[in-house]
Amino acid sequence: MSRVDGELKVTGRALYTADHHVEGIVHAVVVGSTVGRGRIRAIDIGPAAGQPGVLAVITHLNAPRLPYRDYHGPLVPVGERLHVLQDEQVRFFGQPVAVVVAETLEAAQHGAGLVAVTYDAQPPALDLAASSSNQPITYARGDADGAFASSETRLELTYRAARNHHNAIEPHATTARWEGDRLTVWDKTQYLVGAQNELAAVFGVPTDAVRVICPFIGGAFGNGLRSWPHVVIAALAARVTGRPVKLVLTRRQLYFGVGFRPAYTYTARVGSDRRGRLSAMIHDARFETSSYEQHGESVQALGQMLYETPHVRQVFQSVPLDVSTPTWMRGPGYSTAAFVIESALDELAHELRLDPIELRLRNEPADDPASGMPFSTRRLRECLTVGAREFGWHRRRARPGSTTDGHWSIGFGVAAGAYHTLRGAAQAYARLTAGGTVLVQAGASDMGPGTYTSMTQVAADALGLNLDDVRFELGDSTLPRVPPHGGSQTMASVGSAVQSACDQLRKQAVTFAVSDPRSPLHGVNPDDVVVRAGHMRLRNDPKRGETYQQLLTRLNRPHLELIGSYAPPQQSRFSTYAYAATFAEVAVDVRLGLVRVRRMLGVYDAGRIVNPKLADSQALGAMVGGIGMALLEHTVTDHRDGRIVNANLADYLVPVNADVPDLRAVYLEGSDEEAGPIGVKGLGEVVMVGVAPAVANAVFNATGRRVRDLPITAEALL
Repeated sequence: MSRVDGELKVTGRALYTADHHVEGIVHAVVVGSTVGRGRIRAIDIGPAAGQPGVLAVITHLNAPRLPYRDYHGPLVPVGERLHVLQDEQVRFFGQPVAVVVAETLEAAQHGAGLVAVTYDAQPPALDLAASSSNQPITYARGDADGAFASSETRLELTYRAARNHHNAIEPHATTARWEGDRLTVWDKTQYLVGAQNELAAVFGVPTDAVRVICPFIGGAFGNGLRSWPHVVIAALAARVTGRPVKLVLTRRQLYFGVGFRPAYTYTARVGSDRRGRLSAMIHDARFETSSYEQHGESVQALGQMLYETPHVRQVFQSVPLDVSTPTWMRGPGYSTAAFVIESALDELAHELRLDPIELRLRNEPADDPASGMPFSTRRLRECLTVGAREFGWHRRRARPGSTTDGHWSIGFGVAAGAYHTLRGAAQAYARLTAGGTVLVQAGASDMGPGTYTSMTQVAADALGLNLDDVRFELGDSTLPRVPPHGGSQTMASVGSAVQSACDQLRKQAVTFAVSDPRSPLHGVNPDDVVVRAGHMRLRNDPKRGETYQQLLTRLNRPHLELIGSYAPPQQSRFSTYAYAATFAEVAVDVRLGLVRVRRMLGVYDAGRIVNPKLADSQALGAMVGGIGMALLEHTVTDHRDGRIVNANLADYLVPVNADVPDLRAVYLEGSDEEAGPIGVKGLGEVVMVGVAPAVANAVFNATGRRVRDLPITAEALL
């Protein structure tokens, strides 16, 4: 099934955040700091304030004091939070130090260029290796150090992953309007309730006095999961000017103020016997966070459960630097850990002269090694074997550099991946009308995976309606509450709530029918009634029945309505993950150090696939993102002042069509009923996990050169 909102998007009628027009709207432009650390000594706003059309220039010197009530939501990092435009401290390059509000965007941009700021600057701390770390996160089972020391084969390997930025097509934007003490914001957000709670806390108003609207998102990949300073600034500017204010960040500003995947330095020590059975793995990693907040992500999970390893020790340390706070980026934590673990497994396979797939199969666990619980499903073995067959793995030559095509060296690589199955409490409203149509609503988001479409499918299936008779609405904090639109939990959580609402609604209609003496279905067992195309029929006598419309019209009821809900079990009896096996073929021009991905295959155990077309969009998109992580994406910082020197899409490279010629996804048939009522496990994150190491392993197979730093550059291969 194609996207139900596809026509709106291709005809330009889908309204993204910056597209919403509000009567009387004015424009705001943020002025960012030009030092990486220090304090503001003086700000001259006179020239900007005197420009025609400029309504206000707001700085910490004239901004209203905001209460910033204590608020610790599920996605709020630990730390001080940045009290934007409230003091003279500068904590990172690009930090908002002023905002200019004007009648037109051009006037605001011109005014922002005239704001002169004088700083008492200090050298920023930006070195991940030299800076002290926060309290480490540790994990241990068995005697990892002793087991490693006594292992027959030992490897000690250090990998590095560069900082990556999200670079969604739609820039972050916020429009804010106050009506008395009530605030409405149109915001690019993956978490409507989170933005609502954050704004209520910052401005000291009741939560229900804030409404957040976001019907469409033009990509986010994780950095829409929390509210950033510009959201507060837009609302602050609207309060100061008494006008609705629109604030759209520039592409350059996106590199400084809305998060990024943090850089890592990660050492792995791997021990095994000569047959490749893992005995120990020791993980030591450092990653960047900001000086005022502590970002954390699930980097430790993969090393605890992916393989049967009796002795494991992990030490993960965040390092506070003078940067803005990192955030989640597709496959957060897992993608970084997979690069290390799956590269290390490939190195071990080469050391032992084992096929990389065989090495992985020899270390498959029966139960979750971390929790001891059985897996709900674990079909990683099948992902690897199916992938090997479909990809033609038998054509791989074990000796690196032994396959050539003209002046290109050809290599094959494989990597496994997993991602935990998140589920959260969710509600959905459903209303069946006498006209035979249904409206379903939930406060969800859609940043690209196709929430509108998949929820329409679930609702239509549960109610026995044609797809054209179902309308699903999302993107408004006044709608029933659902979890954040991230972590691959929307289908499992919101989909289960929609299923619940529509199942109940169907049963309610059937109950009315079998209880009504005037109905053709009167007196039959409700379990014997099926619904197809809005027509309730007796299973064994299809001629006996009536439509929803006939029932409600006869009962003189304009509609039936209810709210369905879903809540995951508080304690699960199973370890629930989605799994991936990614295969890559690369060609390397050894004269130039040029790497080209020729083809890629992903095989996934993700439970029920509701919509294969949408699933392909997720899988292929993640492969593209993983290619960028492996070969191209690298944020470059000037350590003198914290300036990002490649804060644009000309110098920060992302894959283009020529980089991704042949991508294919395969989904194992099945359903995971332990993961939830509709049997899905989430797909959007796991498809990213394992892509970068598959490419890196293929590069080694092509060249014999092991590159342990991402991205893999031409310089590293020359």
